Amino acid sequence: MKNNRYLPEGYRIGTAENRSYVSSLAGLERAMTTDAICEAPAIMCDSENYDLRVDLGGVIGIIRREEVQLTGAGEELKNIAVITRVGRPVCFKVQYIDTSGRVPIAYLSRRAAQLECARCYISDLVRGDIIPAKVTHLERFGAFVDVGCGIVSLLPVDCISVSRISHPSERLSLSSRIYVVIKSIDPATGRICVTHRELLGTWEENAAMFAPGQTVAGIVRSVEDYGAFVELTPNLTGLAEPRDDIVCGQSAAVYIKSITPERMKIKLAIVGVYRGEILRDNTTPRYFINPAETHHIDYWRYSPPGCSKIIESVFT
Repeated sequence: MKNNRYLPEGYRIGTAENRSYVSSLAGLERAMTTDAICEAPAIMCDSENYDLRVDLGGVIGIIRREEVQLTGAGEELKNIAVITRVGRPVCFKVQYIDTSGRVPIAYLSRRAAQLECARCYISDLVRGDIIPAKVTHLERFGAFVDVGCGIVSLLPVDCISVSRISHPSERLSLSSRIYVVIKSIDPATGRICVTHRELLGTWEENAAMFAPGQTVAGIVRSVEDYGAFVELTPNLTGLAEPRDDIVCGQSAAVYIKSITPERMKIKLAIVGVYRGEILRDNTTPRYFINPAETHHIDYWRYSPPGCSKIIESVFT
């Protein structure tokens, strides 16, 4: 994979190569000589200068506040951005090592790693590229994901899946390792917006997993006067007849009455609903595109052929 050097933070920390760099003074010196990007856990932020202390075993690792994060022109690094790194893996380059004291001190730069990532990897990305990402933060409007060396992009809530959700936590969890598709790149700021739903399969691909007459597990996503929409997979929802005893977020057992591709319709009957019970893991994505083999898409159409309603994504 072309971006092995610029993976999201946490991906390289347990590798043999990374351990060879951060487990000894000689390894850190080799990392400095070869300009390697390394990772180690941030274990403390001091109260005076807001410098980060990084766990390097017998060597003290320090990331100065101004070296913690890449910022845009005119942007000021906030102290909270430094504090929230504590307890997490951080990537860095070794700037220099002071061996004059009793314990060696390695001065590190996360910002330098991010600068290289932005210059050598992020700048080459185009709309439609499929890349690895790691969920770092969840808000009602979307998820923030690390797309390389701690550089964060936004995954809007309506791009997480075709089936609508009220909050990203219904689909993702913190530190989830996922894949995303580059949706847009702001030429002025370089900020990236990503999408996820295109990897979760078309209507036909998801509907092919079910057949009329089956009773399957689902999640109630919307309750209307005319019926309840029940999610069967993240990219597939069916409509059940109205009932007075159901609310959004409930798990449900549903009977599949019919599947109509030309109308993208699945008719359901609710057999039972379950409060507080999880019938299936909804935070582990199933991808219908293999990111190990497919690194880019130009176009994706969710709607089946012959369906008058078109749901698509165009990246060219």
